[in-house]
Amino acid sequence: MKMYLKTSLSAVLAAVLAAGCSTAGSSAAASSVSEAVSEVSSETEAGETVTLTDHADREVTVPVNPEKAVVLDILPLPSVLTVFLGSASTIMAMEPASMNAAKNGILSELYPEILNASTDIMDGEDVNIESLIALNPDIVYYNAGNSALAEKLDNAGLTSVAVSPTKWNYDCIKTYDEWIALLSKIYPGRKLAADVSGFSSQMTEKIQSRLADLKDEDRQKVLFLFQYDENTMITSGSSFFGQWWCDATGTLNAANGVTADNSNAKITMEQVYEWDPDMIIITNFTKTQPEDLYNNAIGSDDWSTVKAVKDKRVYKMPLGTYRTYTPGVDTPMTLEWMAQLAYPERFSDVDLVQDVRDYYQTLYGIELTDEQINNMYHPDSAAGSWK
Repeated sequence: MKMYLKTSLSAVLAAVLAAGCSTAGSSAAASSVSEAVSEVSSETEAGETVTLTDHADREVTVPVNPEKAVVLDILPLPSVLTVFLGSASTIMAMEPASMNAAKNGILSELYPEILNASTDIMDGEDVNIESLIALNPDIVYYNAGNSALAEKLDNAGLTSVAVSPTKWNYDCIKTYDEWIALLSKIYPGRKLAADVSGFSSQMTEKIQSRLADLKDEDRQKVLFLFQYDENTMITSGSSFFGQWWCDATGTLNAANGVTADNSNAKITMEQVYEWDPDMIIITNFTKTQPEDLYNNAIGSDDWSTVKAVKDKRVYKMPLGTYRTYTPGVDTPMTLEWMAQLAYPERFSDVDLVQDVRDYYQTLYGIELTDEQINNMYHPDSAAGSWK
């Protein structure tokens, strides 16, 4: 017998916020989420510092509430930091790929000041240290897996904090929670950590409870196209975010047997034919759209016999504040989006548009228009460019 929960997102959010003041390790809840977003601790004095352990397990001392921040090769972080702070005014520079997502998503509409950030200091793993030093940042955020960059930053005398996208086995919910927890130590006046973590847990439980009795033979097989053009097709094997998305939504990763990391997980049409996925999900790290598969518009590849294409079940991942394949602000709602696509009969009562609206409003004090929500779930191809 199938299990259907009628808990609305509004009720979930209300419960999370009500519980926030009693969550272990959290600060007392602010009277409203909008106040929590804008509140700065009156106890914080200029020049105050905090010592913390970053995601590279380094003990670092950083300024509290840094006014000048640079975000290097941790691509989703500018969007997370912006929404967390309720402003992009402190971000001086970031990667071109992060800026492209901001321009083509809703982030630049919500926080137009983000367009003032420089993108000249870093391209891939190539950092212009001289230009970075010239910005005189209070803090520099970088990918915890890039030890070579960490050494360059230390040698330049820059205060840096490592942020990891992979430390928690590509678990997007856990990773986003850990990012918010880290930022909360650096910006102690922001009272979001308990509510973000609480809502993430509630959404995860909601999805899992509805799929608890799902039989193995009924699980949908999903193929992720991380990057796809006439030259290459890269999927998500067992060691990338796509595997987590499948595990979290009760679906099967068609490419689970591909053990290579994201940069090397190249596949062929012959493998796709063999897997014959029920669904195909295309990320925003590529310009390819579902119509390109329906119309066989990429190179000489013929998708016409693939089940997902025949059934018109090819989807482009949403682009909210950032590309939703990775951890970020939109992760909980992307989880609901994918679960509903995979098992519509188990989520027939879910009003995704209203849930997205409630999520942004209640947790972050952001009012989205119908057009913005529609654009989030119908992203333009331009977002697939990394520059």
